[in-house]
Amino acid sequence: MKKKVAVAAEATAAYIPVDTDFKWKENAGDISIDENFVAQNFWHDVFVRFFRKTSAVIGLLLIILITVFAIIGPGMNDFGYSDQYLSQKNFAPRVKALEKFGIFDGTETMKTTTGKTQVNYYQEKDMNDLYYWFGSDNFGRDIWTRTWSGARVSLIIAVAAALIDMIIGMSYGLISGYFGGKTDMLMQRFLEVANGIPRLVIVTLLLLVLKPGMLTIIFALMLTEWVGMSRIARAEMLKLKEQEFVLASRTLGANSFFIIFKEVLPNIIGPIITQVMFSIPTAIFTEAFLSFVGLGIPVPQCSLGSLISDGFNSFTTHSYQIIPPIIVMALLMLSFNLVADGLREALDPKLKEM
Repeated sequence: MKKKVAVAAEATAAYIPVDTDFKWKENAGDISIDENFVAQNFWHDVFVRFFRKTSAVIGLLLIILITVFAIIGPGMNDFGYSDQYLSQKNFAPRVKALEKFGIFDGTETMKTTTGKTQVNYYQEKDMNDLYYWFGSDNFGRDIWTRTWSGARVSLIIAVAAALIDMIIGMSYGLISGYFGGKTDMLMQRFLEVANGIPRLVIVTLLLLVLKPGMLTIIFALMLTEWVGMSRIARAEMLKLKEQEFVLASRTLGANSFFIIFKEVLPNIIGPIITQVMFSIPTAIFTEAFLSFVGLGIPVPQCSLGSLISDGFNSFTTHSYQIIPPIIVMALLMLSFNLVADGLREALDPKLKEM
């Protein structure tokens, strides 16, 4: 047996390979990289996937349209949002381009004790050159101007509160999740206490103590809307803080601030943006509710909630007064939800092929 092994070893050592013993495998096509995929960065891919979703595009267009009207709408006629003309109160909607078709011609059907009757205050008061596109309210104020002024106020409050809540909640959740241990335990217990107090109680007490106004409402929403954002940021931090890129940064001597806000934050920006978009309609609804119950914007200023409250008082007699602010607020909330849903799918790589 030893003799056979020795002979085999000598034969192997004596053999010298030549070029004809090998054949090159042309496998460049098998291992080639998709250069088109590599050339597209992450945000370009997000942009493409977002605009492929029809509902998200429709929501974005509605938001842009309402925002444009909130900016230029109050200046499209000669009425101010606080101008009162008692001789022109409760005028029905009248649009010059549509009255020839028998719609929006200033005619209103009213219910009386003897039945229904049609009235046209424009003709009765000989004001045929006057046009209220959305009608006028009980004090003779133009509902068109007040609706878009109210939309402007509601948008400013909602977006400002959402951005401030994003900064507070995101920072709180990232710090809590990164340090962990006793720090995380104490911060989460405080979070549970803050979340246990009903939001409406906090907001109502603040608005009763502080002077009512836009800044007060933003401050009240800021104290109550950051909890959800902090939980999302903490969950993402717990998932990413043990990843290799974080360990590499820590090994190279990066401090905690750099790791939290330079390494982890860019990797969770997708869920953060999505949560912000979902929180805006919540802030719009909360502000509208506070204004509806009389705890919001003080008169003569207006918001969508205060306009709905004013229209509700005249709903049985002049129902047209409540319709414009309700439609604008409903479209705003629906549009932001559609955009948030589209962003969630576009920013999540797991949903790319769904």
